[in-house]
Amino acid sequence: MQKEIELWQFIAERLGKEQNVMLLVVAESSGSSPGRPTYKMAVGEDGELIGSIGGGVMEVNLVEQSREILRKSSNVCKDESFSAGLKLQVHKKNVPDSSGMICSGKQTVIFKVLTSHDLDSVKLAVDSLTTLRRDTITITPETFGISPSGSETTGEDLTFGTISDIDFIYREKLGPKNDLFIIGGGHCALSLSELMSKMDFHISLFDDRPELNTIEKNRFADTIRIVDSYDSIDSFIPSATNAYVVVMTLGYKSDETVIRKLLGKEFKYFGVLGSKAKMATLMKALKDEGFPAESLAHIHTPIGLSINSRTPEEIAVSIAAEIITVKNSD
Repeated sequence: MQKEIELWQFIAERLGKEQNVMLLVVAESSGSSPGRPTYKMAVGEDGELIGSIGGGVMEVNLVEQSREILRKSSNVCKDESFSAGLKLQVHKKNVPDSSGMICSGKQTVIFKVLTSHDLDSVKLAVDSLTTLRRDTITITPETFGISPSGSETTGEDLTFGTISDIDFIYREKLGPKNDLFIIGGGHCALSLSELMSKMDFHISLFDDRPELNTIEKNRFADTIRIVDSYDSIDSFIPSATNAYVVVMTLGYKSDETVIRKLLGKEFKYFGVLGSKAKMATLMKALKDEGFPAESLAHIHTPIGLSINSRTPEEIAVSIAAEIITVKNSD
């Protein structure tokens, strides 16, 4: 989420100096397109840029087009200048709207020129992200605005529709689209928090040890909660199709407590850190007690992809890779 905040701060800084900014947003994509919906990039009048809409020669070309539009728009009055448009990018050779890439698939990119008149809305976007309000951004050819959380007409994270070749409406809830719950705040949790903070996740960290130095060092989790006991952990973590749960507490008993409390809930991902022998013993004990085998089978354990990881940083990479695999499996 920090990257998203930095993008809007970049835009706000330039608009505050009366400089126009081109905002590029991937509105939809298909196939092996490198740009995915909600990917964003901003290009300033000074040529500086931030973010990405997929990279490669396609991105280079769209940045150059953005700079050219900004050069022209700075020399004419706003009413006569380019305001917004759509560009279809097809990732094949020798086809209409070719992006110059051959990875197959396609993506539609919104071009929207932001001016100083949009500064207040951009500041609202920054504030929404930093306070986790989940406000909604709306982009049309004529407008750019932020609506307070709860005021939108749909509960979806993203909607995009075209009315004609030049008329469209794009709505997106700001902020992370996924929730990562890490139970246990040790060294592996610190490394995982740092790694996942660079992705589209709101990170909540739980532990029952208020004096833990790795919790003091953890500036990457969005929320940190010290619980009196893991017996109440289920009250903090709801079932959700965008929820990812990672259990890495101090030991066997606390892991068992957390699993017992959360096993009846539905998550996109549920993983538990531990050795193969330890987790086999724990899973057998729970199965013998009558916990459904189907529910136990959904737990990823030993957690993470098998990459022979050993250090907390390597373990974090293996867990992150497994989570990404699950997240992008649809």
